[in-house]
Amino acid sequence: MDYLNRALELAVDNVREGGEPFGAVLVRGDEVLAEGVNKLHQRYDVSVHAELEAIRKAQNSLETMDLRDCVMYASGEPCPMCLTAMYFSGIKKVYYAQTIHDAEEAGLGLSKHVYMELSKQKEQREMDMIHVTVDDKNLDALTHYKG
Repeated sequence: MDYLNRALELAVDNVREGGEPFGAVLVRGDEVLAEGVNKLHQRYDVSVHAELEAIRKAQNSLETMDLRDCVMYASGEPCPMCLTAMYFSGIKKVYYAQTIHDAEEAGLGLSKHVYMELSKQKEQREMDMIHVTVDDKNLDALTHYKG
């Protein structure tokens, strides 16, 4: 698992630079397409997770949204946001080293909480989810979108 070891190296280096212990490597065949680290210590942006950074880089360089032939190697079990991005990009396989439970023990346990929240019915979540119906001509265009 050289790619997983590389993800762990990225995570360790990121901690040395003041960040959190998360690194990711996105691979297609035997080629590393992109690497990423968690950059929450550098930006006010909750989406700068290692896996998302690797996905963004690969999609931009390949000029495609479709990463179905890629494999993600991550230092930690992907959070719900990263996992969702992997589903949307078509990634079918993820190897990871540390579990969400390991992260929780290290004081990085928000992912477990979010996973639990997402498993609940909308009405039972901490976040209020309010559907509002509207009568608008623009909605017709949205409902007939063929993208």
